[in-house]
Amino acid sequence: MVTDEQVRLLMSLISKGMSQVSAAAKAGMSERTARKYLRCCAMPSALKEPRVWRTRSDPFAEVWPEIEALLCQDGGLQAKAVLGELNERYPGRFSAGMVRTLQRRFHAWRARSGPQREVYFPQVHHPGVQAQSDFTDMRGLQIRIGGEAFPHLLYHFVLTYSNWEAVSICPSESFESLSAGLQGALWRLGGVPLEHRTDNLSAATHELPDSRGRDFTVRYRELLEHYGLRASRNFPGNAHENGDVESVNGGLKSAIDQRLRLRGSRDFASREAYQGFIEACVTARNAARGSWIEEERPHLRPLPARALPAYRELYATVSRSSTVRVGKRSYSVSSRLRGYRLRVRLHADIIELEHQGEPVAVMDRLIGADTCRIDYRHIIHTLVRKPGAFRNYVFRDALFPTLEYRRAYDALLAGSGEQADLNYVRILHLAASDGEDAVRVVLDGLLNAGELPTYEAVRSAVRGPRTPHGVPCLAVPPPDLSVYDRLLGQHAVTVSP
Repeated sequence: MVTDEQVRLLMSLISKGMSQVSAAAKAGMSERTARKYLRCCAMPSALKEPRVWRTRSDPFAEVWPEIEALLCQDGGLQAKAVLGELNERYPGRFSAGMVRTLQRRFHAWRARSGPQREVYFPQVHHPGVQAQSDFTDMRGLQIRIGGEAFPHLLYHFVLTYSNWEAVSICPSESFESLSAGLQGALWRLGGVPLEHRTDNLSAATHELPDSRGRDFTVRYRELLEHYGLRASRNFPGNAHENGDVESVNGGLKSAIDQRLRLRGSRDFASREAYQGFIEACVTARNAARGSWIEEERPHLRPLPARALPAYRELYATVSRSSTVRVGKRSYSVSSRLRGYRLRVRLHADIIELEHQGEPVAVMDRLIGADTCRIDYRHIIHTLVRKPGAFRNYVFRDALFPTLEYRRAYDALLAGSGEQADLNYVRILHLAASDGEDAVRVVLDGLLNAGELPTYEAVRSAVRGPRTPHGVPCLAVPPPDLSVYDRLLGQHAVTVSP
C-alpha cells in the first residue's frame, strides 16, 4: 500500500526535474502507480473511502433488543458480563471470541444513546493569583531508609500559572506538616500569591456541627493571615477542582519513580539523603519552567518579616505512671520528672519536651493507630520491685522491644506459670543494664534450642556464671618463689661467729 509520505517524495522529486521513472523508483512505487497519483493530484489518504459494509453478519442482531434493555437499566454494564448473561439464556449460541464484537456495539451505543458524561471546563490561570497544595501518599514507591520500609507522604505545593512546585517529606496530614510545607515553599519561592487552595484537608478544615458542612480552622486562618493569603477550597468529593496539583502529583511521582529506576536502588542511607534526592528531582522539573516562573515572580507579593513557628506549643504534666498525654497519645519520660509540668513542642514528625527552658526529651511523634510510646527503661527500676503489676499493665504490649522478647514471655507463661511475670521483668531489667541487643541474642538462642528462657539462664549467658554467694570466681596462680631465692642469693651476707 502506497503511503502519503511516498507520494510527497514522488512530487518533490518530480518538481526537482527528475524523470517519472526515476522518481517512482526512488519513492518505492511502480511507474503506473506514480502516473495515477500525478494525474489525480491527491494523497492516498484522501482517495481512501471509509468502509460502510460488514464483512460478516452481526451475531447479536436478533438479541440486541434484550441487550439494549439491559444497558438502559444500567449503562455501566460491561460486555463480558452481558456475554455471560447471554450464554446463560442461550447456551452454546455465543463464543468467548465474540466479546470484542459486543464491545464495539457497546461503544457505538454509548456514543449514540448512552448516559451523559461529566464535562470538564479548562480554566484560565493568571500569574501570581493562585497556589494549590495537597498531600500525596508515597508508599507505592517502596522507599527504604537504612534497609527498613519508610512509609511517608509528600506535601506538594504548586503555582497554577507556572506549575512551579515544592515538596516536603512528612509522616501524616497534620496541621504541623501543612504549616511547615507551605511556609517552606513560600520562602523558597521568595514571594506570596494571592490565594491558597486546598481540598477539605482535616489539617485545614473542620466539620460544622450544626450544618454538617466544613469551615477553615482557627490555626489555618491565622497562618494564611500572617502571609496575607486568601483561603479557598473545593467542594467535598470534587477533587478535580484542585486539578493542577492533582495532575502534577501523578507527574511528580512518575518522575521520582523513573529516577529511582535509573538509580538502581530504592534504599537510602538516611532520611537526609532521600530528602536531597527528592529536592534534586523537583529542581530539575522546575528548571523546565524557568521562563514561566520568571514571568510570574513580578506578580507575587513580598514575604512577611519572619516565618511562623511550624510547631504547636502546649503544656503537659507528667503523671504518676511517668507518662505525658499529648494529642490523645501517651509518651513515657524519666520518672525523675513525675509531677513536673513540661513545655511540649509538637512538630510534624517529632516531639520536644522542655523543663524550665532545658530540653529533657526528644522523641518521634506517634501517628496513625499508634496510641502510646513507652520506653521500658523509664519504669523498669520500679516495675522490677512490683512484678505483679506487669500482667495487667495498661501499656504492657509496649514492653516487648522486639519479637524475641514477646516469644520469651509466651514461653515463660507456658513453662513457668506464676513466675513468668517475675522472670520477664527481671530480664527487661537486665536488658536495661547490660544492653537490649545482647539480651535479645541470648533469648533467640535459647528459644531456638528449645530451652526455657528464665532469668537465671539469660543472666548466666549474658554475664557468665557466678558463685552461690554472688562472688565471682577468680583464678589466682601460685607465686613464683624462685624470684625471691635469686634476690636473696645476690645479696647474701656472711656473718662471722
